[in-house]
Amino acid sequence: MPTKVLLQAVKRHAARFPDDFMFRLNAEEFAALRSQSVTSNAGRGGRRYAPYVFTEQGVAMLSSVLNSPRAIAVNIEVMRAFVRLREAIAGNQELARKFAELKRRVTRKLESHDQAITGILKAIRELMAPPPEPKKRPIGFAVPGNK
Repeated sequence: MPTKVLLQAVKRHAARFPDDFMFRLNAEEFAALRSQSVTSNAGRGGRRYAPYVFTEQGVAMLSSVLNSPRAIAVNIEVMRAFVRLREAIAGNQELARKFAELKRRVTRKLESHDQAITGILKAIRELMAPPPEPKKRPIGFAVPGNK
């Protein structure tokens, strides 16, 4: 199905595509898209207008507008791609949760190790300190009452 036919079908059913289902790229996004595509040349044909972009809901809505067997097959594959993308994101969130838990556990262990190391260093410092001078005992006998 040519792009022109798709756009005509979308325009005929514009009420089915609110802004959160479909929108046009702005000039900056369109320029970035054009710079990534070596076949699109503004001076020699190519796309002259910013393309429409469909969200997941917009792609689902396309299936109600387009009825050719090819359009339906493409729509099914796109929906499957969205499901795989969602699963990948969920997997990344699970991984992030596991990393956060690991970080908490390591932090707790480091804190307890820090306390133990501090205690060891304190004991080493005490052992390294010179012993106190022993008290000198007076020479001779102490007589009671005499100091």
